[in-house]
Amino acid sequence: MAPAEVSRTIEAVWRIESARLIAGLARVVRDVGLAEDLAQEALVAAVEQWPESGIPDNPGAWLMATARHRAIDRLRRAEVHERKTQELGREIELRGDVEAPDLDAEIDDPFDDDLLRLIFITCHPVLSTEARVALTLRLLGGLTTSEIASAYLVPEGTVAQRIVRAKRTLSAARVPFVVPEREELADRLASVLEVIYLIFNEGYAATAGDDVIRPELIEEALRLGRILAGLLPGEAEVHGLVALMELQASRSRARVGPSGEPVLLLDQDRSRWDWMLVGRGLAALERAYGAGGALGPYTLQAAIAACHARARVAEDTDWERIVALYDGLAQLMPSPVVELNRAVAIGMAFGPEAALELVDGLTAEPALRGYHLLPAVRGDLLAKLGRDQEARTEFERAASLTQNTRERALLLERMAAHSARNGG
Repeated sequence: MAPAEVSRTIEAVWRIESARLIAGLARVVRDVGLAEDLAQEALVAAVEQWPESGIPDNPGAWLMATARHRAIDRLRRAEVHERKTQELGREIELRGDVEAPDLDAEIDDPFDDDLLRLIFITCHPVLSTEARVALTLRLLGGLTTSEIASAYLVPEGTVAQRIVRAKRTLSAARVPFVVPEREELADRLASVLEVIYLIFNEGYAATAGDDVIRPELIEEALRLGRILAGLLPGEAEVHGLVALMELQASRSRARVGPSGEPVLLLDQDRSRWDWMLVGRGLAALERAYGAGGALGPYTLQAAIAACHARARVAEDTDWERIVALYDGLAQLMPSPVVELNRAVAIGMAFGPEAALELVDGLTAEPALRGYHLLPAVRGDLLAKLGRDQEARTEFERAASLTQNTRERALLLERMAAHSARNGG
């Protein structure tokens, strides 16, 4: 195999296996920071050895075996961790599972899900909510600190500090690597759901790079959500989140044009939607309704997505119902982003003038200062009102704020179109 091909294969293997590798190692060494370091060391070993030895039949098992042997060596050498060395060294050796066949079983066993365990560890109450989200996105979603910062509209340095502190806190607290008992789950569920949805969102609308979507993150979030729904079948919001993700994911093929450009919801060819995922999403929404109690934020957002899914053509969308659902969401989960989305729905239901007044009221919001969708929405409303020069300025500002090259190109196209209409 040519060196370039080996390099591409290693990159692909790492993208697929890194989260499971870190999760499996964390269960063994009981330290997520150390687990990430060991996974990186195994990757370096693969880069050094695979070009000569060839790609193993089971790359994931090879990486896990290499990382585990390095874990034993490192713990034995670390005198400051002598007690931990003795305990973990004995545990790993007595179990006798450092060889590839046993690792295969551990990695592939769907009933022993290290990734789900790791989500609950990184969402442990010993951490702040912000730290739980940042660490889980880093370790399980493979997101960079820059991507996490974009998702949360905070500085990149802040995210980096949260991740470092979170690893230290978990290590110092010696948090057990287990799924919490059922009586403990409720306290940690909201953060877990938030993390899964943020992973999904980074896949569904990539904050940076050349791709509109990152399918691997969409699939990972869906997988984790479905596992969680099986674990907690009576929790309405778990089903609400799954419904929301299934319904949004159903649009993936239609969201990208032939040249990789983003296609807006109202312009999508709905025959390209995945109607199997639509069916799964609507069924999950019914399970959320059936669980009883007040509707939570994910169930409300899923109900909004269902309004779009039930409209076979954009003109049939029930925008007044969507506005009503956003009203409920804004009361339950007030935020500038929810208000911006609500304004879009009001514009579709009642006209752009009413929406523009609401959007203008959001321009002073600190949390939206660098959010490219605020000027994008404002530009769209101004364009509908025939105020092309102002629309051009807003699209130009939105293009300058996004880090996604495809999205930037679309915004610049819209800017140019309104410049031409205005004779500019």
